[in-house]
Amino acid sequence: MDLAQTASQAHEPSPGDVPAALAVLAREAVHGGGACRCEPAAVRVLADREDGTVVRHGGLVAKAHAPGTDEGPHAARLALAAHPDLGGILLPPVPGPRPEPVAGRPVTVWPYGPPVDPADPDAAPWEEAARLLALLHRTPPPPGPAGPPPAMRAPEKAALAVGRMLRTAPDHPAAATVLAAWRTVTASGTGGTRAYLCHGDFHLGQLVRDFRGEWRLIDVDDAGLGDPAWDLARPAAWFAAGLLPAEVWTRFLGAYRASGGPAVGADPWARLDLPARALTVQTAALAVAKSTVERRELDEVEGVMIDTCARIPGARTASAFTASP
Repeated sequence: MDLAQTASQAHEPSPGDVPAALAVLAREAVHGGGACRCEPAAVRVLADREDGTVVRHGGLVAKAHAPGTDEGPHAARLALAAHPDLGGILLPPVPGPRPEPVAGRPVTVWPYGPPVDPADPDAAPWEEAARLLALLHRTPPPPGPAGPPPAMRAPEKAALAVGRMLRTAPDHPAAATVLAAWRTVTASGTGGTRAYLCHGDFHLGQLVRDFRGEWRLIDVDDAGLGDPAWDLARPAAWFAAGLLPAEVWTRFLGAYRASGGPAVGADPWARLDLPARALTVQTAALAVAKSTVERRELDEVEGVMIDTCARIPGARTASAFTASP
């Protein structure tokens, strides 16, 4: 699809062509009614998944959020991203009226920020990410237009991933292993009722540089009040699986603690064990579902997450499943 050409044309895209419709919206946000002289590479699809489609046009991106997005919590999360108390932590949306929905999906416009370079893992900003999370967790929840922020969605997303696996690949050879690990999560509840501001879906892909070159967190679709340990859960799960080196994990956790992060105490696994198990299961369940739909074998990393799930039911202490087999 030539989005640069689509964005420069006056006709409306077909109703189901979400990327093309976003390209038109992004063009209008950048140029108004003026001519578009952007290079073709400046207009492209950054993501096109069932949970969100993102199109870049020059210095802005337009995002169509997931179908079925609840408008009330969605508006509250956007207000959170725009709140001045979070200005040094979250990337704010572009001010002004929100665009009309596309194919029934709410649309927002954001500044474009360069992301973490996946080809240079040694330069990944783990300490800066930890600092931002600690600052987010320490910020008193500001009231939104209709009251306090909604609950963050991290625990819910783990359950949704398991449900997706059961619908898509119930007979997959790894499904029973994932379900056995999941039962240890559901037997333990959700880990408490703490109500800190949380991102809800933290990973390195949620970091971009702003116009000053400083790192900011993006994507508030799952943000809200909850237990901040869930924001550390994905790195903890990667460490448990052996995918994140111990030295990197130590740096990340140390930077979080040094910044006053409230998620963990002296024994980090007393808080992290349950969320880390849940994120391990979530990642493995999505891997099983996606590989089945794509009619392929699990790749090496996906296989590691299945193997980690296999260790979880036999864990007798809070951090036992992190041990190598």
